[in-house]
Amino acid sequence: MSIKDALKSIDFFATLNSAQIDDLTSISTINNYNKNYVLYYEKKQSNQLLFLVDGLAKAYKIDKYNNEIFLYYIYKNSLLSEISNLKNDFLFSFSNIELIQESQILSIDYKQFKEKFLNNNLLNIEFTNEIISHSQQLQALVNREFIFDSIAKVAMMIDSDLDMFNNLQRNNISLILHINPATLSRVLNRLKRNKIIDIIHGEVQVLDLLALKAIFEG
Repeated sequence: MSIKDALKSIDFFATLNSAQIDDLTSISTINNYNKNYVLYYEKKQSNQLLFLVDGLAKAYKIDKYNNEIFLYYIYKNSLLSEISNLKNDFLFSFSNIELIQESQILSIDYKQFKEKFLNNNLLNIEFTNEIISHSQQLQALVNREFIFDSIAKVAMMIDSDLDMFNNLQRNNISLILHINPATLSRVLNRLKRNKIIDIIHGEVQVLDLLALKAIFEG
């Protein structure tokens, strides 16, 4: 895929006209990366604004015991870089970003992007929306890690990402949610008994979306 086609495929740039796309193309590159490649390490600075054109990535942190703490997945057509403010000419990574599939990454010179676009009131709304979205992800993370019980954790993951839930092995889901596999099995059986979900050939299907949301929304 060409740089211009990649830019046109990303919703973030949908409001730009052809001349603006051409201008953005001049400060962008596109590269392919292998599975397990780490794009960002936490607390590191970067001068590149990164978008995931194709593939799948995950954000995670490492605790003091060297354990991986899963944060969230990042899907294609999404911003990979973490935006905390618009003042600096560099980006600061809150977490590690690792590719878990072969992926295609669009890279934009951040300083020039600010000068050519943000400083001219282009894409500011999109940037603000990304900051809000990231804040919501962190709120969901706080709920998952510190507020929710095991039932609410499982219900929220099924609601927010059913495809990923069904594609992952149950042991991996347990690790993500920080519950043991036996607990996960009990929760799924309980949701099935209550006719909120069904499990067919190992895949979860939602039968009552309102009841599922009520578990973690209250």
